[in-house]
Amino acid sequence: MVSKKVKVVNPSGLHLRPAGVLSQTAMKFKSRTLIECGEKHIVAKSVLNVMAAGIKCGTEITVACDGPDEEEALKTITEAIESGLGEELEQ
Repeated sequence: MVSKKVKVVNPSGLHLRPAGVLSQTAMKFKSRTLIECGEKHIVAKSVLNVMAAGIKCGTEITVACDGPDEEEALKTITEAIESGLGEELEQ
């Protein structure tokens, strides 16, 4: 298992669109992917779980991947989060 802390940079947090992008990215990998936010452990492949977590802009989360492609999954998912999950970021 590998993990990395990242900060959510989306101005409106992980609402429907970025949560969908995050889940779609996680689904490309065989590894199990969890997002840890405080006491919550969220399955990243479930868009509803990601949205329901109510993760806001500026929140530091830990992405943890476990499986055959965990290194690649962690790198891809954390880069997607750090780049705003396809949303335009405020300057």
